Amino acid sequence: MRHYDTMRRTHRAGRKLSNTLLLLTMSGLLAHAAPVPVIFDTDMGNDIDDALALAVLHALESRGEARLLAVTLTKDNTWASVYVDVVNHFYGRGSIPIGVVRSGPTPEDSPMIRVPSERRDAQNRLVYPRRIHGGREAPDAVQVIRDVLKAQDDKSVVIVQVGFSTNLARLLYAPGGVDLVARKVRLLSVMGGWFPAGKPEYNIKTDLPSAEKLFAEWPTDIVVSGFEIGEAILYPARSIEEDFRWAASHPVVDAYRAYKQMPYDRPAWDLTSALYAVRPGHGYFSLSEPGKVMVGKDGRTRLEPAAGGRHRYLKVSEIQKARALEALVQLASQPAQRLP
Repeated sequence: MRHYDTMRRTHRAGRKLSNTLLLLTMSGLLAHAAPVPVIFDTDMGNDIDDALALAVLHALESRGEARLLAVTLTKDNTWASVYVDVVNHFYGRGSIPIGVVRSGPTPEDSPMIRVPSERRDAQNRLVYPRRIHGGREAPDAVQVIRDVLKAQDDKSVVIVQVGFSTNLARLLYAPGGVDLVARKVRLLSVMGGWFPAGKPEYNIKTDLPSAEKLFAEWPTDIVVSGFEIGEAILYPARSIEEDFRWAASHPVVDAYRAYKQMPYDRPAWDLTSALYAVRPGHGYFSLSEPGKVMVGKDGRTRLEPAAGGRHRYLKVSEIQKARALEALVQLASQPAQRLP
């Protein structure tokens, strides 16, 4: 069964476009509102959900619902920025700024980002074009975020943080950083923690001081998708095997296959934060009461209820799980719209 609905070839007046795909329908038509400006802050390479989340954001941009302003990396590994560049080029957006963390956590190698980036054809040519060939070619992540925010309208940007809090905590430490965030950012959508009470979660405990700084001092609304949300929504291996056949080679499929032995379903942790960030009103999730997320010294998280609090976490019912998964599969596997 295919998870996307309709696609057709189209031509723009006066231009000859070959292999251009235009999706017309899914759960709704193209949004009438202006695209949501998004910064995607990710630990690309630590789990396959980061790659799927990036595919989701590209699909939302193709639908006119989002505009990917930048991708910043919290994984200090040379292949992280290379792979992101590969994916951005694949979707026809190779000019998107990419920033990398310096002296950040988890520099270890990862096949899911290295294998697709190194893949070559029978003539020993790289299968996927890219402009970045090593992590040191990309600028510092915090500087990229600052530059991008300065160029945006006030209270317009949504930041999707699905890795560690390293970059955003450093942004708060930077001169004028708190004020810049308060002026430019509308929402921070975070994948992290475990609610209402659970074990210390990976994204939080890996850089605990930065997570503490973020939740204590971030000056805008924060919505958190906890470990329990992604664990309840499994991205199916069947989609990887069937729904991406429109592409002879796909860097997200290559990454999925390189991450673990197929077939396997994987929790959609990071995808849920990306989906909520762009479509908060679609009813895929419910919200907790308002409050303040408290980060313990052991990395555990809890929401301390407070009237007028700026923090909430996502909740999901059985019906919402089904709806969210359907949307995520359709978006992640959406054919890339080849632009002239």
